[in-house]
Amino acid sequence: MSTSPILICYDGTDEARHAIESAAPLLGPRRAIVLDVAPILTLSESVAVTSPVVPGAAFMDLNESDAGTRAAEGTAIARRAGFQAESRSDVSEPTWEAIVDVADDIDAAAIVMGTRALASARELFEGSVSHDVIRHAGRPVVVVPPART
Repeated sequence: MSTSPILICYDGTDEARHAIESAAPLLGPRRAIVLDVAPILTLSESVAVTSPVVPGAAFMDLNESDAGTRAAEGTAIARRAGFQAESRSDVSEPTWEAIVDVADDIDAAAIVMGTRALASARELFEGSVSHDVIRHAGRPVVVVPPART
């Protein structure tokens, strides 16, 4: 068995939580890095930054802190699922590129991520991080669909 860790993408959503819980029986107990990638600026923050009184750096610091908090939350879920997990966070655009860079950095055996399973028209408009990761990762990517209701 590979000694390389797996990379688990976690963004605080139910889909990300489900991906962790689904990956545990598939990949067994092993080392995992739980990653949250926050945007440099959200859409509403981008609008606020155009104001001369709002410093953009403050938003970036806030987003970095939020990413660390979410990564720690995902790490706790991964540990309960049986992984030897540690957290990592990043603030970057585009998200897929940061995921691939971290996977390369840790030489991940695989990348695990959830998906919202958007309808194709909505996916074209919003984009799909999972599709971009699959295209660029050059390593196995486990994409877990949403749980059935």
